[in-house]
Amino acid sequence: MKNVEELEILCQKVCEVSKHIGKFILLEQKRLVTSSVEAKGTNDFVTYVDKASEQLLVNELRGLLPEAGFITEENTVSQEDKPYKWVIDPIDGTTNFIHGLPLFCISIALMHEQKVILGVIYEMSNNECFHAVAGGNAYLNENVISVSKRAALKDSLLVTGFPYRFEGMLDQWVELFKYLIQNTHGVRRLGSAAIDLAYVACGRFEAFYEYGLSPWDVAAGVLIVKQAGGQVSDYKGGNDYIFGKELLAGNGAINNELMQHIQHYLQVK
Repeated sequence: MKNVEELEILCQKVCEVSKHIGKFILLEQKRLVTSSVEAKGTNDFVTYVDKASEQLLVNELRGLLPEAGFITEENTVSQEDKPYKWVIDPIDGTTNFIHGLPLFCISIALMHEQKVILGVIYEMSNNECFHAVAGGNAYLNENVISVSKRAALKDSLLVTGFPYRFEGMLDQWVELFKYLIQNTHGVRRLGSAAIDLAYVACGRFEAFYEYGLSPWDVAAGVLIVKQAGGQVSDYKGGNDYIFGKELLAGNGAINNELMQHIQHYLQVK
């Protein structure tokens, strides 16, 4: 596996790739028309911009690390099982994107075997590039970031997302949401799991929780949170959060308290 210095050099190149393709995405957003939006499922949308930007990312990243395979949302490339794998979401927050809301991003992670070793989240509307490598600091552009120091759930601002499919859990999810909005500073829903995680990493939120997630939603963000001093787990407190579809990421101080409520309301066994 590459050392920290090599990863940091690679990470800077990935940041530059993200910024370059981010310009393309913003330009195409101005040209987007309703007829070019496709539905992959209930409230799950894709546009030609998602597909085109993913292909551009694949081409650029393949040039940076030819031996790596890919895990991508839009399946523009074969999903190859190699020791190194890029995990890509070309536009996390597509619904925001098609409605003109300025909260969407590119999310790129590099995994070695089952470990995330590099993460970049580029929130292009605000020109904010969050990035980290395993063993290094987490950054927002060129500034080192860290998670919030708030130590009590009652003093915390949380963020969540609503999954496309509640799988029979809608009532429990609403009860959890109701409890948290009454016993914290509030719960926000931004529409992009990657941005949610980036904002936890820089202390804007104390914690993020959601289920129904995919690897490309979270792989980059979980590394950035960890390198910013936060903690990440599944709802049982384990490590099955990249492929396990459920995630709790927080500043560490409130993780256990929040996890207890998640386990109670969602009946986690």
